[in-house]
Amino acid sequence: MFTFVIACICAVDTMLRPSVPKLLSLLLFGALATGFPRAIAQDQSSQPPSQQNPNKQDAPPDAGGPGSDVGPYAIPKKKDEPPPPAPEKPKKIEGMPDYSIKVDVPLVNLDVLVTTKDGQFIPGLHKENFKISEDGVTQTISNFNQATAPITAVLLVEFASTNYFFVRDAVNASYIFAQTLKKDDWVAVISYDMKPEILTDFTQDKGQVMGAISQMRIPGFSETNLFDALYDTLDRLEGIEGRKYIILVTTGVDTFSKINLDQMMKKIKSTKDITIYPISVGWALRNYCEVHSCGYTHGMGIPVGQMDYLQADNEMNTFARMTGGRAYFPRFQAEFGEIFNSIGQDIRNEYAIAYHPTNPKLDGSYRKLKVELVSPEGGQLKVRDQKGKDVKPVVYARDGYTAKHQVE
Repeated sequence: MFTFVIACICAVDTMLRPSVPKLLSLLLFGALATGFPRAIAQDQSSQPPSQQNPNKQDAPPDAGGPGSDVGPYAIPKKKDEPPPPAPEKPKKIEGMPDYSIKVDVPLVNLDVLVTTKDGQFIPGLHKENFKISEDGVTQTISNFNQATAPITAVLLVEFASTNYFFVRDAVNASYIFAQTLKKDDWVAVISYDMKPEILTDFTQDKGQVMGAISQMRIPGFSETNLFDALYDTLDRLEGIEGRKYIILVTTGVDTFSKINLDQMMKKIKSTKDITIYPISVGWALRNYCEVHSCGYTHGMGIPVGQMDYLQADNEMNTFARMTGGRAYFPRFQAEFGEIFNSIGQDIRNEYAIAYHPTNPKLDGSYRKLKVELVSPEGGQLKVRDQKGKDVKPVVYARDGYTAKHQVE
């Protein structure tokens, strides 16, 4: 376009130069020059955007705000937004147990052992025969049944170089006792001759108890210091809470103990919650010697007469009676199984009682408990033995509990 205009001007200028003054040429050139920029601008506006100046930046789009800085602000209307999504439920991790806390209806479980003063279990009692008091307030029993409870016992075995028959009976009786154990029982094994030796401390592993008994293979000393061993065992058991039992497998003969019988009796009287069950061994040999009038020896030539064994039998009866146990004198080895089953019936059986306390607050306070035996009519319960004689029942139960939350 620009080239064409210049050519026209030059042609006009040539044609008019001879006759038209030079001033006219200048005026014509000025008029054309004045309209030239406008024509170029119109020509560029008609071109597509792609052919326009690439360096020129487009103006930003209208933001919708005020056109100037004068006047009130124009605030755009906020659009309605959807509600936030609900939080996702945490995913359960495989292998992790579910936990819950019970705080609405607490339940108190109570194990009660009822025996005679000799330590024999009294069966056949009903829910109506028990009265439970918590902080002096009588409670209503909701669950009741007779259950078998675990035991905490020490197997105290005489293992000395005395006589083959005595050692054989002692070891066999120990094995039979171990076979009657259950998975929740706590048992320790101690052997003694000159002094006591702990073969295994308290354990619930039946195999470990069997392994401890198997250590009694070759006896060492011939002394049977029963009083020293029994005194030491009572000392150890005093530091353990709850009911404890001593299963004493022995001939009952004491040879050279530092503790005498009087000291032994005082020690037994001062102990609590410990019951002794003596089982005598060696009766087969004793019966044989009674018939054939053979002499008694107690190993290594230590003389022990029949009077010594009779005294030993009397002492074991006394120890059992003082602690609520019973003494057994089997004449045949086959009796050991029946004896240990009988002992288990005496010391394992308990009554399982449960109730919802009248005070349901789980505030961490200690609640005192009291268990009494009553007759259905409301008076004191009377218990009679097999001979029809009245016996006084003995109740063993915990003294209280702490009311706190339980996590399951």
